[in-house]
Amino acid sequence: MGAPGFIKRLLFPPRCVICRKIIDRGCICPGCRDKLPLCGRVETKGEFFSKCCAPLYYTGGVREALLRYKFSGRRGYAPFFAQLMAKTVSENLSGEYDVAAWVPVSARRLHERGYDQAELLARTTAELLEVPVVRALKKIRHTKANSSIAGRSARSANILGAYEAVEPESFRGKRVLLIDDIFTTGATMAECARILLMAGAEDVVCCTAACAGEKNRKN
Repeated sequence: MGAPGFIKRLLFPPRCVICRKIIDRGCICPGCRDKLPLCGRVETKGEFFSKCCAPLYYTGGVREALLRYKFSGRRGYAPFFAQLMAKTVSENLSGEYDVAAWVPVSARRLHERGYDQAELLARTTAELLEVPVVRALKKIRHTKANSSIAGRSARSANILGAYEAVEPESFRGKRVLLIDDIFTTGATMAECARILLMAGAEDVVCCTAACAGEKNRKN
């Protein structure tokens, strides 16, 4: 390790994505890795999408890590979650997609954060899966965060008409792997899948970094 790398490591030592403890290497400490709330479930009750899987439950340290990733500029967390997502996709959706895409944030949200957290997950996951990634959707209307809204019907109404398909020739007739960070009620995934199908996608399957447990679905 050269002098610049040594100084950077000294000033900014690697920390566990989950508990923020300083670690020697990697993204997560052994203790947190052993206690990850593994999910791996496949949701098959989605409207407009065929299946949705997630490697983790959205709870405890995982929830806090994803909130830091979204709202505190921790874009370096993307590879950690993407590795878990790629493994889950390989185990549950193998052979069911041709291209990958993501649920985009609005231009206002992108300006505020400086990055699109779902795009980072999609591009990193797609690279690990060796599948092409396409910019299939655009959010054309800024909306209130669905996380602040209770009930699937209210969430669906909030995002209705908020997305449009872009570059449909890149996914027309193909099966799309749609990627986002969190699955709660499935309203956002359903709306985006609907737009993709209307624009010519053959099928849509989904993967998120984490999903809410049944008691936290806010149906």
